Amino acid sequence: MMEWANRWQVPFFVAGILLGATLGLLAPRSAPIAEALVAPALIALLYATFLAVPFVDVARGLRDLRFLSAAVVLNFVLLPAVVFGLSRLVAHDHALLVGVLLVLLTPCIDYVIVFTRMAGGAASKLLAVSPLLMLLQIALLPIFLAMMAGPDVLGTLRVGPFVRAFLLFIALPLGLAVCTQLLARRSVFARGVERTMDAGMVPIMTVTLAVIVAAQVETVRAHASDLVGLVPIYVTFLVIACALGLLVARVWRHDVASTRGLMFSGATRNSLVILPIALALPAPLAPAAAAVVTQTLVELVGMVVLVTSIRHLERRGG
Repeated sequence: MMEWANRWQVPFFVAGILLGATLGLLAPRSAPIAEALVAPALIALLYATFLAVPFVDVARGLRDLRFLSAAVVLNFVLLPAVVFGLSRLVAHDHALLVGVLLVLLTPCIDYVIVFTRMAGGAASKLLAVSPLLMLLQIALLPIFLAMMAGPDVLGTLRVGPFVRAFLLFIALPLGLAVCTQLLARRSVFARGVERTMDAGMVPIMTVTLAVIVAAQVETVRAHASDLVGLVPIYVTFLVIACALGLLVARVWRHDVASTRGLMFSGATRNSLVILPIALALPAPLAPAAAAVVTQTLVELVGMVVLVTSIRHLERRGG
């Protein structure tokens, strides 16, 4: 069953995205329900992912300074320069500019680990550096925003969503996974939980994609005319980020798994954490939230394409 699900995971993921889009567009009143399901689905997904990542490997990843330094340079030196250049395309619209900057300047700390593992990347190393990535984006985001959008935006930022996301999507599922792994050494039930969650990765991911898209697609539809110009920006960013991740990995001489981890770290952004911040912006900046939502949808499709491409190259021996 697990092999069958893994073989057909991409059609499952595409079906999840299409199902979520259909539900969100045909039944927009279901969006609040879908939004309430996003956090539980993500926690279950990350719990399943962390169960498959031995916590010994995570501890080892904390000592990998080469990977840590490469991730920091990629996300907080190279990509901000790319974001500045791309954001000039919407500099005439302050609200959209703020939305683009908020989401593209913040590296993902949650489902990036899931996609990295599915692509055969160094998920344990990404998990190990997640706390540092979170702290650095909290510290540097105000500086980058002041430089690229003006200092007037700074009064609207809140640290709370970052802390909540780390506790909810990293600390909680990681703690549960560590406890389960420890219990599995002497408990048949815990070993059964490990096998069940591992076998359920593809269905859980499919449900997660469906509820995220269902929760957000109506917002994009309602602002489609203003947001259509953002799609090429987000796609371009994703392509450049992957290329820079590959380049940084080669400069730091990383292996294949670490290279994929850096590519996904650069390409995925912290949209689910940034969205509450964007929603709390004053009325003149309200379109910023829709800009963040648009990036989420573009990114989810991009991640499925990236995972598919990597697996196709693997089968061809590339």
